[in-house]
Amino acid sequence: MEVTASSRHYVDRLFDPDPQKVLQGVIDMKNAVIGNNKQKANLIVLGAVPRLLYLLQQETSTTELKTECAVVLGSLAMGTENNVKSLLDCHIIPALLQGLLSPDLKFIEACLRCLRTIFTSPVTPEELLYTDATVIPHLMALLSRSRYTQEYICQIFSHCCKGPDHQTILFNHGAVQNIAHLLTSLSYKVRMQALKCFSVLAFENPQVSMTLVNVLVDGELLPQIFVKMLQRDKPIEMQLTSAKCLTYMCRAGAIRTDDNCIVLKTLPCLVRMCSKERLLEERVEGAETLAYLIEPDVELQRIASITDHLIAMLADYFKYPSSVSAITDIKRLDHDLKHAHELRQAAFKLYASLGANDEDIRKKVSLGEGRPPVLTASRQGVTST
Repeated sequence: MEVTASSRHYVDRLFDPDPQKVLQGVIDMKNAVIGNNKQKANLIVLGAVPRLLYLLQQETSTTELKTECAVVLGSLAMGTENNVKSLLDCHIIPALLQGLLSPDLKFIEACLRCLRTIFTSPVTPEELLYTDATVIPHLMALLSRSRYTQEYICQIFSHCCKGPDHQTILFNHGAVQNIAHLLTSLSYKVRMQALKCFSVLAFENPQVSMTLVNVLVDGELLPQIFVKMLQRDKPIEMQLTSAKCLTYMCRAGAIRTDDNCIVLKTLPCLVRMCSKERLLEERVEGAETLAYLIEPDVELQRIASITDHLIAMLADYFKYPSSVSAITDIKRLDHDLKHAHELRQAAFKLYASLGANDEDIRKKVSLGEGRPPVLTASRQGVTST
Protein backbone atom coordinates (compact mmCIF):
# COMPACT_ATOMS: atom_id res chain seq x y z
CA MET A 1 0.00 0.00 0.00
CA GLU A 2 2.87 2.36 0.81
CA VAL A 3 4.49 1.77 -2.59
CA THR A 4 1.15 2.28 -4.36
CA ALA A 5 0.50 5.50 -2.43
CA SER A 6 3.93 6.90 -3.29
CA SER A 7 3.45 5.86 -6.92
CA ARG A 8 0.13 7.70 -7.01
CA HIS A 9 1.90 10.79 -5.66
CA TYR A 10 4.42 10.65 -8.56
CA VAL A 11 1.63 10.40 -11.15
CA ASP A 12 -0.45 13.18 -9.57
CA ARG A 13 2.48 15.58 -9.80
CA LEU A 14 2.51 15.15 -13.60
CA PHE A 15 -0.83 17.02 -13.69
CA ASP A 16 0.28 20.03 -11.61
CA PRO A 17 -0.55 23.38 -13.31
CA ASP A 18 2.94 24.69 -12.49
CA PRO A 19 5.31 23.56 -15.29
CA GLN A 20 8.32 23.72 -12.96
CA LYS A 21 6.64 21.34 -10.50
CA VAL A 22 5.79 18.98 -13.36
CA LEU A 23 9.45 18.95 -14.42
CA GLN A 24 10.59 18.25 -10.84
CA GLY A 25 7.96 15.52 -10.59
CA VAL A 26 9.31 13.80 -13.72
CA ILE A 27 12.88 14.07 -12.41
CA ASP A 28 11.83 12.57 -9.05
CA MET A 29 9.99 9.80 -10.89
CA LYS A 30 13.15 9.09 -12.90
CA ASN A 31 15.15 8.65 -9.69
CA ALA A 32 12.44 6.49 -8.12
CA VAL A 33 12.21 3.92 -10.94
CA ILE A 34 15.92 3.24 -11.41
CA GLY A 35 16.42 -0.46 -10.63
CA ASN A 36 12.93 -0.76 -9.12
CA ASN A 37 10.72 -3.00 -11.25
CA LYS A 38 7.86 -2.93 -8.74
CA GLN A 39 7.75 0.86 -8.86
CA LYS A 40 7.86 0.77 -12.67
CA ALA A 41 4.91 -1.64 -12.79
CA ASN A 42 2.90 0.48 -10.35
CA LEU A 43 3.47 3.68 -12.32
CA ILE A 44 2.38 1.97 -15.54
CA VAL A 45 -0.80 0.62 -13.90
CA LEU A 46 -1.58 4.07 -12.48
CA GLY A 47 -1.46 5.65 -15.95
CA ALA A 48 1.91 7.42 -15.95
CA VAL A 49 2.74 6.41 -19.55
CA PRO A 50 -0.07 8.27 -21.42
CA ARG A 51 0.66 11.42 -19.39
CA LEU A 52 4.42 11.21 -20.03
CA LEU A 53 3.76 10.74 -23.76
CA TYR A 54 1.38 13.70 -23.74
CA LEU A 55 4.01 15.92 -22.12
CA LEU A 56 6.67 14.62 -24.52
CA GLN A 57 4.57 15.63 -27.55
CA GLN A 58 3.20 18.96 -26.27
CA GLU A 59 4.58 21.96 -28.15
CA THR A 60 4.31 24.02 -24.95
CA SER A 61 6.59 21.58 -23.03
CA THR A 62 10.19 22.73 -22.62
CA THR A 63 12.91 20.67 -24.27
CA GLU A 64 14.23 19.77 -20.82
CA LEU A 65 10.82 18.37 -19.79
CA LYS A 66 10.49 16.41 -23.06
CA THR A 67 13.97 14.96 -22.59
CA GLU A 68 13.27 13.91 -18.99
CA CYS A 69 10.00 12.26 -20.10
CA ALA A 70 11.89 10.26 -22.74
CA VAL A 71 14.44 9.19 -20.11
CA VAL A 72 11.71 7.97 -17.72
CA LEU A 73 9.93 6.09 -20.55
CA GLY A 74 13.25 4.44 -21.44
CA SER A 75 13.71 3.40 -17.82
CA LEU A 76 10.19 1.90 -17.73
CA ALA A 77 11.04 -0.04 -20.91
CA MET A 78 14.06 -1.57 -19.17
CA GLY A 79 11.78 -3.41 -16.76
CA THR A 80 9.84 -6.53 -17.72
CA GLU A 81 8.49 -7.59 -21.12
CA ASN A 82 5.02 -6.69 -19.84
CA ASN A 83 6.25 -3.14 -19.34
CA VAL A 84 7.30 -2.98 -22.99
CA LYS A 85 3.92 -4.38 -24.08
CA SER A 86 2.18 -1.65 -22.06
CA LEU A 87 4.34 1.02 -23.70
CA LEU A 88 3.61 -0.38 -27.17
CA ASP A 89 -0.13 -0.37 -26.39
CA CYS A 90 0.18 3.35 -25.66
CA HIS A 91 1.70 3.89 -29.15
CA ILE A 92 5.06 4.97 -27.80
CA ILE A 93 7.01 4.29 -31.00
CA PRO A 94 5.26 6.91 -33.22
CA ALA A 95 5.64 9.47 -30.41
CA LEU A 96 9.37 8.81 -30.05
CA LEU A 97 9.93 8.79 -33.82
CA GLN A 98 8.20 12.18 -33.98
CA GLY A 99 10.60 13.37 -31.29
CA LEU A 100 13.53 12.63 -33.62
CA LEU A 101 12.45 15.61 -35.76
CA SER A 102 13.46 17.97 -32.92
CA PRO A 103 16.55 20.17 -33.45
CA ASP A 104 17.72 19.43 -29.89
CA LEU A 105 20.42 16.74 -29.81
CA LYS A 106 19.94 15.73 -26.15
CA PHE A 107 16.24 15.12 -26.73
CA ILE A 108 16.99 13.15 -29.92
CA GLU A 109 19.50 10.99 -28.03
CA ALA A 110 16.99 10.32 -25.23
CA CYS A 111 14.33 9.29 -27.78
CA LEU A 112 16.80 7.03 -29.59
CA ARG A 113 17.95 5.44 -26.32
CA CYS A 114 14.34 4.62 -25.47
CA LEU A 115 13.65 3.34 -29.01
CA ARG A 116 16.77 1.15 -28.78
CA THR A 117 15.51 -0.40 -25.51
CA ILE A 118 12.05 -1.05 -26.98
CA PHE A 119 13.21 -2.44 -30.33
CA THR A 120 15.72 -4.80 -28.71
CA SER A 121 12.92 -6.36 -26.64
CA PRO A 122 11.68 -9.71 -28.00
CA VAL A 123 8.04 -8.58 -27.71
CA THR A 124 8.45 -5.66 -30.17
CA PRO A 125 7.58 -6.41 -33.83
CA GLU A 126 10.47 -5.32 -36.07
CA GLU A 127 7.98 -4.17 -38.72
CA LEU A 128 7.14 -1.14 -36.56
CA LEU A 129 10.44 0.39 -37.70
CA TYR A 130 9.44 0.14 -41.37
CA THR A 131 5.77 1.25 -41.21
CA ASP A 132 6.57 4.88 -42.09
CA ALA A 133 8.80 5.13 -45.17
CA THR A 134 10.37 8.40 -43.94
CA VAL A 135 11.86 6.85 -40.77
CA ILE A 136 14.85 4.94 -42.21
CA PRO A 137 16.23 7.87 -44.29
CA HIS A 138 15.84 10.17 -41.26
CA LEU A 139 17.73 7.70 -39.04
CA MET A 140 20.49 7.54 -41.66
CA ALA A 141 20.73 11.34 -41.55
CA LEU A 142 20.96 11.31 -37.74
CA LEU A 143 23.98 8.95 -37.80
CA SER A 144 26.31 11.93 -38.17
CA ARG A 145 25.00 13.80 -35.13
CA SER A 146 26.92 12.13 -32.27
CA ARG A 147 28.52 8.88 -31.12
CA TYR A 148 25.35 8.13 -29.16
CA THR A 149 23.09 8.49 -32.19
CA GLN A 150 25.52 6.21 -34.04
CA GLU A 151 25.51 3.57 -31.31
CA TYR A 152 21.73 3.53 -30.78
CA ILE A 153 20.75 3.66 -34.47
CA CYS A 154 23.17 0.87 -35.43
CA GLN A 155 21.82 -1.23 -32.56
CA ILE A 156 18.24 -0.62 -33.72
CA PHE A 157 19.16 -1.59 -37.29
CA SER A 158 20.99 -4.78 -36.28
CA HIS A 159 18.03 -5.94 -34.17
CA CYS A 160 15.33 -4.99 -36.69
CA CYS A 161 17.00 -6.37 -39.82
CA LYS A 162 15.31 -9.75 -40.19
CA GLY A 163 15.43 -11.20 -43.67
CA PRO A 164 15.97 -10.00 -47.25
CA ASP A 165 13.17 -7.39 -47.31
CA HIS A 166 14.67 -5.47 -44.39
CA GLN A 167 18.19 -5.87 -45.81
CA THR A 168 17.02 -4.38 -49.10
CA ILE A 169 15.34 -1.39 -47.43
CA LEU A 170 18.45 -0.57 -45.37
CA PHE A 171 20.77 -1.18 -48.32
CA ASN A 172 18.73 1.03 -50.66
CA HIS A 173 18.83 3.86 -48.11
CA GLY A 174 22.63 3.82 -48.00
CA ALA A 175 23.29 1.71 -44.92
CA VAL A 176 26.64 0.45 -46.23
CA GLN A 177 28.02 3.90 -47.05
CA ASN A 178 26.61 5.53 -43.91
CA ILE A 179 27.81 2.85 -41.47
CA ALA A 180 31.19 1.83 -43.00
CA HIS A 181 33.16 4.77 -41.61
CA LEU A 182 31.85 4.00 -38.10
CA LEU A 183 34.15 0.94 -38.03
CA THR A 184 37.03 3.36 -37.36
CA SER A 185 35.19 5.30 -34.62
CA LEU A 186 37.07 6.05 -31.40
CA SER A 187 34.12 4.58 -29.49
CA TYR A 188 34.28 0.78 -29.03
CA LYS A 189 30.49 0.60 -28.68
CA VAL A 190 30.00 2.38 -32.01
CA ARG A 191 32.50 0.11 -33.78
CA MET A 192 30.85 -2.96 -32.29
CA GLN A 193 27.31 -1.96 -33.24
CA ALA A 194 28.44 -1.05 -36.79
CA LEU A 195 30.08 -4.46 -37.07
CA LYS A 196 26.85 -6.18 -35.95
CA CYS A 197 24.96 -4.21 -38.60
CA PHE A 198 27.21 -5.55 -41.32
CA SER A 199 26.85 -9.13 -40.10
CA VAL A 200 23.03 -8.99 -40.37
CA LEU A 201 23.15 -7.09 -43.68
CA ALA A 202 25.53 -9.59 -45.31
CA PHE A 203 23.82 -12.78 -44.10
CA GLU A 204 22.73 -14.81 -47.16
CA ASN A 205 22.73 -11.61 -49.24
CA PRO A 206 25.00 -11.62 -52.34
CA GLN A 207 24.11 -8.02 -53.28
CA VAL A 208 25.22 -6.57 -49.94
CA SER A 209 28.24 -8.89 -49.68
CA MET A 210 29.50 -8.01 -53.17
CA THR A 211 29.19 -4.33 -52.28
CA LEU A 212 31.04 -4.73 -48.96
CA VAL A 213 34.06 -6.32 -50.64
CA ASN A 214 34.78 -3.13 -52.58
CA VAL A 215 34.07 -0.52 -49.89
CA LEU A 216 37.06 1.59 -48.84
CA VAL A 217 37.37 3.12 -45.37
CA ASP A 218 40.40 5.37 -44.83
CA GLY A 219 42.14 3.67 -47.75
CA GLU A 220 41.46 0.12 -46.53
CA LEU A 221 39.02 -2.38 -47.97
CA LEU A 222 36.32 -3.58 -45.55
CA PRO A 223 37.50 -7.23 -45.54
CA GLN A 224 40.95 -6.00 -44.39
CA ILE A 225 39.30 -4.05 -41.57
CA PHE A 226 37.27 -7.13 -40.57
CA VAL A 227 40.49 -9.21 -40.51
CA LYS A 228 42.14 -6.69 -38.17
CA MET A 229 39.10 -6.90 -35.90
CA LEU A 230 39.36 -10.68 -35.49
CA GLN A 231 42.95 -10.64 -34.23
CA ARG A 232 43.62 -12.24 -30.84
CA ASP A 233 44.21 -8.93 -29.05
CA LYS A 234 40.68 -7.72 -29.81
CA PRO A 235 37.68 -8.38 -27.49
CA ILE A 236 36.06 -11.79 -28.07
CA GLU A 237 32.75 -10.20 -29.09
CA MET A 238 34.55 -8.24 -31.81
CA GLN A 239 36.51 -11.29 -33.02
CA LEU A 240 33.35 -13.39 -33.30
CA THR A 241 31.29 -10.74 -35.09
CA SER A 242 34.10 -9.96 -37.55
CA ALA A 243 34.44 -13.67 -38.28
CA LYS A 244 30.68 -13.81 -38.91
CA CYS A 245 30.91 -10.89 -41.38
CA LEU A 246 33.69 -12.62 -43.35
CA THR A 247 31.88 -15.98 -43.15
CA TYR A 248 28.65 -14.54 -44.53
CA MET A 249 30.48 -12.70 -47.30
CA CYS A 250 32.27 -15.92 -48.22
CA ARG A 251 29.05 -17.98 -48.25
CA ALA A 252 27.38 -15.29 -50.38
CA GLY A 253 30.14 -15.71 -52.99
CA ALA A 254 31.85 -12.36 -52.40
CA ILE A 255 35.06 -13.90 -51.01
CA ARG A 256 36.65 -17.10 -52.35
CA THR A 257 36.88 -20.06 -49.98
CA ASP A 258 40.63 -20.31 -50.64
CA ASP A 259 41.25 -16.63 -49.86
CA ASN A 260 43.84 -16.14 -47.11
CA CYS A 261 41.41 -14.04 -45.07
CA ILE A 262 39.20 -17.15 -44.82
CA VAL A 263 41.77 -19.95 -44.60
CA LEU A 264 44.38 -18.23 -42.43
CA LYS A 265 42.26 -15.78 -40.43
CA THR A 266 38.52 -16.49 -40.21
CA LEU A 267 38.63 -20.28 -39.88
CA PRO A 268 41.36 -20.34 -37.18
CA CYS A 269 39.53 -17.60 -35.25
CA LEU A 270 36.30 -19.63 -35.22
CA VAL A 271 38.16 -22.76 -34.13
CA ARG A 272 39.62 -20.73 -31.23
CA MET A 273 36.08 -19.82 -30.21
CA CYS A 274 35.33 -23.54 -29.74
CA SER A 275 37.95 -24.08 -27.05
CA LYS A 276 36.91 -24.74 -23.45
CA GLU A 277 38.59 -21.49 -22.36
CA ARG A 278 35.72 -19.60 -23.98
CA LEU A 279 32.31 -18.91 -22.41
CA LEU A 280 29.59 -21.43 -23.26
CA GLU A 281 27.69 -18.84 -25.33
CA GLU A 282 30.83 -18.02 -27.31
CA ARG A 283 31.49 -21.70 -27.97
CA VAL A 284 27.96 -22.17 -29.31
CA GLU A 285 28.27 -19.16 -31.63
CA GLY A 286 31.77 -20.16 -32.73
CA ALA A 287 30.78 -23.74 -33.59
CA GLU A 288 27.60 -22.73 -35.43
CA THR A 289 29.40 -20.07 -37.49
CA LEU A 290 32.25 -22.46 -38.32
CA ALA A 291 29.74 -25.14 -39.36
CA TYR A 292 28.09 -22.63 -41.70
CA LEU A 293 31.45 -21.51 -43.16
CA ILE A 294 32.80 -24.96 -44.04
CA GLU A 295 29.51 -26.68 -44.94
CA PRO A 296 29.83 -26.51 -48.77
CA ASP A 297 33.62 -26.72 -49.12
CA VAL A 298 35.58 -29.96 -48.69
CA GLU A 299 38.97 -28.23 -48.47
CA LEU A 300 37.82 -26.00 -45.61
CA GLN A 301 36.41 -29.10 -43.90
CA ARG A 302 39.82 -30.82 -44.14
CA ILE A 303 41.67 -27.75 -42.87
CA ALA A 304 39.24 -27.33 -39.95
CA SER A 305 39.52 -31.02 -38.99
CA ILE A 306 43.28 -30.69 -38.41
CA THR A 307 43.26 -27.22 -36.81
CA ASP A 308 43.95 -27.06 -33.06
CA HIS A 309 42.54 -30.55 -32.36
CA LEU A 310 39.04 -29.32 -33.24
CA ILE A 311 37.42 -32.77 -33.33
CA ALA A 312 38.73 -33.63 -29.86
CA MET A 313 37.69 -30.16 -28.69
CA LEU A 314 34.08 -30.83 -29.70
CA ALA A 315 33.85 -33.79 -27.31
CA ASP A 316 33.90 -31.25 -24.47
CA TYR A 317 30.62 -29.84 -25.77
CA PHE A 318 28.88 -32.91 -24.31
CA LYS A 319 30.25 -32.44 -20.77
CA TYR A 320 27.61 -29.94 -19.72
CA PRO A 321 25.93 -29.69 -17.35
CA SER A 322 28.75 -30.76 -15.05
CA SER A 323 27.84 -33.29 -12.39
CA VAL A 324 25.72 -31.69 -9.66
CA SER A 325 28.09 -32.86 -6.95
CA ALA A 326 30.93 -30.94 -8.58
CA ILE A 327 28.98 -27.69 -8.64
CA THR A 328 28.39 -25.80 -5.42
CA ASP A 329 27.30 -22.63 -7.20
CA ILE A 330 23.61 -22.99 -8.09
CA LYS A 331 23.87 -20.15 -10.62
CA ARG A 332 26.63 -22.03 -12.43
CA LEU A 333 24.47 -25.17 -12.55
CA ASP A 334 21.53 -23.19 -13.90
CA HIS A 335 23.81 -21.61 -16.53
CA ASP A 336 25.18 -25.01 -17.59
CA LEU A 337 21.71 -26.54 -17.82
CA LYS A 338 20.47 -23.64 -19.90
CA HIS A 339 23.30 -23.96 -22.43
CA ALA A 340 23.77 -27.75 -22.47
CA HIS A 341 21.20 -28.25 -25.23
CA GLU A 342 22.59 -25.37 -27.32
CA LEU A 343 26.13 -26.77 -26.97
CA ARG A 344 25.10 -30.25 -28.13
CA GLN A 345 23.13 -28.81 -31.02
CA ALA A 346 26.08 -26.64 -32.12
CA ALA A 347 28.48 -29.60 -31.85
CA PHE A 348 26.27 -31.84 -33.98
CA LYS A 349 25.97 -29.09 -36.62
CA LEU A 350 29.74 -28.82 -36.77
CA TYR A 351 30.20 -32.62 -36.85
CA ALA A 352 27.75 -32.72 -39.77
CA SER A 353 29.61 -30.00 -41.69
CA LEU A 354 33.03 -31.54 -40.99
CA GLY A 355 31.96 -34.94 -42.32
CA ALA A 356 29.73 -33.72 -45.13
CA ASN A 357 32.06 -34.71 -48.00
CA ASP A 358 35.12 -36.57 -46.71
CA GLU A 359 35.08 -40.19 -45.54
CA ASP A 360 38.42 -39.82 -43.72
CA ILE A 361 37.00 -37.01 -41.56
CA ARG A 362 33.89 -39.07 -40.84
CA LYS A 363 36.15 -41.90 -39.61
CA LYS A 364 38.03 -39.45 -37.39
CA VAL A 365 34.75 -38.40 -35.81
CA SER A 366 33.35 -41.92 -35.34
CA LEU A 367 36.57 -43.64 -34.27
CA GLY A 368 38.78 -40.90 -32.82
CA GLU A 369 39.01 -39.29 -29.41
CA GLY A 370 36.59 -36.59 -30.47
CA ARG A 371 33.57 -38.81 -31.05
CA PRO A 372 30.42 -37.64 -29.29
CA PRO A 373 29.06 -39.83 -26.47
CA VAL A 374 26.08 -40.79 -28.64
CA LEU A 375 28.41 -42.41 -31.18
CA THR A 376 30.45 -44.04 -28.44
CA ALA A 377 27.36 -45.56 -26.88
CA SER A 378 26.02 -46.81 -30.20
CA ARG A 379 29.37 -48.43 -31.11
CA GLN A 380 29.51 -50.16 -27.71
CA GLY A 381 25.97 -51.37 -28.25
CA VAL A 382 26.88 -52.87 -31.61
CA THR A 383 29.99 -54.55 -30.17
CA SER A 384 28.14 -56.16 -27.28
CA THR A 385 25.43 -57.68 -29.47
